[in-house]
This record gives sequence, structure tokens and C-alpha cells, in this order.
Amino acid sequence: MLDSVERTISLIAPAKINLALHVTGRRDDGYHLLDSLVVFAHVGDKVSVKRAPVDSFEVSGPFGRTLPDDETNLVLKARNALRARFPEKAALPVAIHLEKRLPIASGIGGGSSDAAATLRALTALWGIETDELAAIGLTLGADVPMCLYGQPLIARGIGEEIEGIDDFPHLPMVLVNSGVATSTPQVFSALAKRDNQSLPNLPKLSSVHDVCNYLRQTDNHLFSAAEMLTPAIGDVMTALRNTDPRLVRMSGSGGTCFAIYGSDQEAEAAAAALKRAQPGWFVVATHNGMERS
Repeated sequence: MLDSVERTISLIAPAKINLALHVTGRRDDGYHLLDSLVVFAHVGDKVSVKRAPVDSFEVSGPFGRTLPDDETNLVLKARNALRARFPEKAALPVAIHLEKRLPIASGIGGGSSDAAATLRALTALWGIETDELAAIGLTLGADVPMCLYGQPLIARGIGEEIEGIDDFPHLPMVLVNSGVATSTPQVFSALAKRDNQSLPNLPKLSSVHDVCNYLRQTDNHLFSAAEMLTPAIGDVMTALRNTDPRLVRMSGSGGTCFAIYGSDQEAEAAAAALKRAQPGWFVVATHNGMERS
């Protein structure tokens, strides 16, 4: 969204949902090789940028209180990476505002999606035309290139090999996080097996039924390690299973879990019941397909 009066560009940084995640190997440098089927939810953080007399960075939102607002934040790392690559075009000061709507360290790519939205917003604000954003994003984190892509995809390698998927079905979902953060490095370190099979070949997917049938042939190979480190993830999975969904799984390295339903109405009803039962949890009914602003 572009406000031509104040020249403020605001972009949604959508939640990244790993519908399936297979760990297929490990490189000599320690990075794990993955196969992952990914969609992006119609809910996310919000990044806004505009020209300013001096650089500034503000964080707000329900999950903004504990997020660092210094140079360790991926939003500022993204700004600095653009400046390093395009020092003349990116020299003008900017005010950046991050509205943090998604839980932190929760397996749904919040920081990576924030970085991707920042790269896209700042290139628009500074008038930078480049085909190098994915390469720049990869220096910030393995998930950033897929968040830049922002559409249904299969990611391979460490996440940088992206194959887009056309005509992906509408998936009514509920996302749930109990508030316990997980450490991705610790989860990977706790893996019992790192040389699993790749994802099965993707058939034509035309419905929720097709997607769930395919997903039942797959897994999230990080789940056992994540649940061992953070047993509360099991409580979330149980709570979701009790809402009569089509399928329940953890996203990424946890601890956000998701359930898929047959309709948006079923997802809304399940979310309402979970909110009543667990008012302190992050619970949202959503679907795949990026929110635009």
C-alpha cells in the first residue's frame, strides 16, 4: 500500500506455514538440507517505511514488547544489507515501523518475513530495481528468499531452491501458539535422524481433501525434537485435535501448530472454542493467501 501524501509504504509480512518439512541431510558447514511444502497465511506482521530526517525504528503490536529494536533485529539487518549493496540509492534516512502481530520464535517465519517485507518496501521507497533481492535475503537467513517469493512453494536445499506451485487450493486453518518460544538451533541439534526421504512428488491438488491426503504421506521431521525440548507443544496439538480438524501439524521448528478444516466456518468455530478454553494462547483462524495491507 502506498500513501502518496506521506509516501509511506506498508506491507504485510505474512506467517509462513510449513505444511510439510523433511530433513534430508546436512552440509559440511552445518546447515541442514530440507524439503518443505510452504504456504503463506492471510495474517502477519506489518512493516511500514517512509522518508525521514534521520533513521529511526519503532516496534509496536501485541508481540513487540520483547523484540529487540537495535541492530540485531532482522528488519534493520535488511535495511543495512540494502545500503551495503546500493550505497548511493539507499543513503536517504528512513523511519521504519514494525507492528509485531505474530508470536516470536514460533516456527512461522516471523523475523524472516519481516526482513523480506522490509527489503521489498525499501526498494520501492528508494527506487531500487534489482533481481538480487533473493541473494541479499539469503545472507539474512535461509527462510528469507521463500518469504520474498510469498506464494505456495516447495523449498529445497537450505531453503534457497524454490519451486513455485500454481493453483493451490484454499485451506481454512487455525494457528495456535501457547506462548512458549522454541530455539531453532536447539531443535536441529536434538534431531535423532538427518537423512530422511525427500517429499513425495506433488500431485495435482484441487481441494482440501487432496492436500490432506498428500500431507498424510509426509511429516515434520522437527516435531519430535521440538516436543522433547518444549512439551507444551504436545498440549497444543491435543487441543487442536479436539476441534475435529482434517489434519494437525506443527509448523517449522515450533511451537506454532496448525489445523486444517473443511471450511472457513469450521475454522472460525474451532478458533472461538480454543480462545474460550485458552484465553492466554495465540489463536487465529486464517487461510492461505497473503493479506495485502
